Amino acid sequence: MTSTFQNEIKLGEVNYRLSVSTDSAESLVLDLLGSHDSGEVIADGRLRLPVEGGATVGKLLSRVLSAHTRLRGRTSRYTNANQPWTEALDTTLRSTWLTPTDTPASTLIRSIADEMHRSPTAIRARLPRVGCDPDIPGRELSPAAATLLGAMSGATQGKT
Repeated sequence: MTSTFQNEIKLGEVNYRLSVSTDSAESLVLDLLGSHDSGEVIADGRLRLPVEGGATVGKLLSRVLSAHTRLRGRTSRYTNANQPWTEALDTTLRSTWLTPTDTPASTLIRSIADEMHRSPTAIRARLPRVGCDPDIPGRELSPAAATLLGAMSGATQGKT
C-alpha cells in the first residue's frame, strides 16, 4: 500500500514542497521542489532510502542543513577575511604601523583593519609577522621579541 505525506513552506521568496512516499514496504522516496513565485525551479531532488532509515536520515539532514544555514548566515563584514596576505599588503601594514603617530595602538589597529577590510584581530596578529610591535605604534619588534614570536624584523622581513 502506497502512502504519501506532503508539506509546503515558504522561506523568503522560495516555496518549498517536500513529499515522502512509500513505494513498497521497504523503501521511502523523498521529493523536494523549491521554486520562486515566478515558477523558476531552484531546488529539485529525489532520495530513495530504506523505510527504517527514514527517521535517522531525517535527523541527519536536519543537522547538516541547520549547520550549513548557520555558516552561510555568518557573512563577514570584513571582505578580505580569510584571504591570503601578499607581500604588498604586508609592506602597507608595516609602513602604516611604523609611521609616527600619537594614536593609541587599539585605535590605529581598528583604523588599519577598516582600510584593509580585515578584522582588528587579524591586523594585530599580523603585525609581529611583519616585524612590528603590536602594542606600540611606530615601533619595530626587538630582536629578542621577534625571535620569541617567530617574526621577521626590519630588512629581513619576508612573506610568511
